[in-house]
Amino acid sequence: MRRSVFIALMLVCLATVALGSDWPQFLGPNRNGVSPEKGLMRKWPAGGPKVLWTVDVGRGYGGAAIRDGKVYILDRVGEEQDVLRVLDVATGKEEWRFAYDASGRASHHGSRSTPTVGDKYVFTVGLFGHFHCIDKATHKPVWKKHLLKDYGGKKPQWAVAQSPLLYKEVVIAAPQSGSVGVVAYEKATGKELWRSEPFGSMYYHSPFVTTVGGVEQIIMQSTRNVVGLDPKTGKTLWTYGYRVRVAGVPAPTPLPDDRFFLTGAYDADSEIIQVTNQGGSFSAKNLHTFEQVGSHVQQPILVDGYIYAVCNTNSKANGMVCFGLDGQIKWKTERHPYLCKGNTLMTGDGVFYQLDGREGDLHIVEPSPAGFKSVGKVKLLGGKEIWGPMALSDGRLVIRDQRQMKCLDIRAQ
Repeated sequence: MRRSVFIALMLVCLATVALGSDWPQFLGPNRNGVSPEKGLMRKWPAGGPKVLWTVDVGRGYGGAAIRDGKVYILDRVGEEQDVLRVLDVATGKEEWRFAYDASGRASHHGSRSTPTVGDKYVFTVGLFGHFHCIDKATHKPVWKKHLLKDYGGKKPQWAVAQSPLLYKEVVIAAPQSGSVGVVAYEKATGKELWRSEPFGSMYYHSPFVTTVGGVEQIIMQSTRNVVGLDPKTGKTLWTYGYRVRVAGVPAPTPLPDDRFFLTGAYDADSEIIQVTNQGGSFSAKNLHTFEQVGSHVQQPILVDGYIYAVCNTNSKANGMVCFGLDGQIKWKTERHPYLCKGNTLMTGDGVFYQLDGREGDLHIVEPSPAGFKSVGKVKLLGGKEIWGPMALSDGRLVIRDQRQMKCLDIRAQ
């Protein structure tokens, strides 16, 4: 009997570990680029980590999601189709795909978003606004919407780049037209459950959920505003005017004490704001403005009271920047290394895996306000604009450039 109980407990623990190691959506379990996984490499072995597999992908920037041993990527076939591809994480073998016609071309052409993977369904948003719910068992669409045509929206300069958000029994997307901001749909049917009021034009951000002032909220950003929304009704709880002038992918970064770090590229500057809840009435105000800081692609990450962000635009070459919550910049790498819009992933061991978006180098970085410390780098990718986000599950790190996707074994030996 004791042996049976022990085996049962071990199975429960293993199931919990497997669930915890999934990377089922854009930027991971909590949409912040942080993984709880530990026991990973803190130094590259001679020759770099083992490459488990390499597959060809279409041009683009769309990242992978990983759930239950499967890799999901929304790929792009030339100027004709979007295609959801599902691969075995251990071998890279493609198991199934779902494609649909989506003709056209965009500046910096190619895939954009990361699939969002639930228990039964996969949700994708394509380059031109096609929004699909796909059944994981039948590999067929259950329902579909169009985030531009259905709501009278306008395609942004660099097309549609957002990843759907799962919240309890709903899936949330952001048409951001003149008549609507964010919309919640019933997962299984696509039935619209609520829509928020408009708060600005569509941009390149994805919604996420966090708690502010003791109240759970959806945080979303447009071309000119950051808003907190009630996830049950879509009611606007607070609005803060923050205009990103040209481009920017990073969402607001939650900070302690109901603060957020806002950032954008092309001289948009960055800010830390304070959100206050006074008896159910919310307000937001500026605490600090950073004129030298502006992250274009990488999601900034908070570590022990310091923010780390890759801040390169056409006019500034600050590289990775470290600064405190008091607004004081501690250091900038500038061109040594430049990192060029590369993405950052933080592990449960407290180290960064940092891609260089121009060189294809993968660094292991120990974050510290004392200075940038790369404890090793290895060149694994090539070409230009290596900006796609990484994904980590059970010691397997999935990375991509403009022509290939690789899976690395980064478990500590």
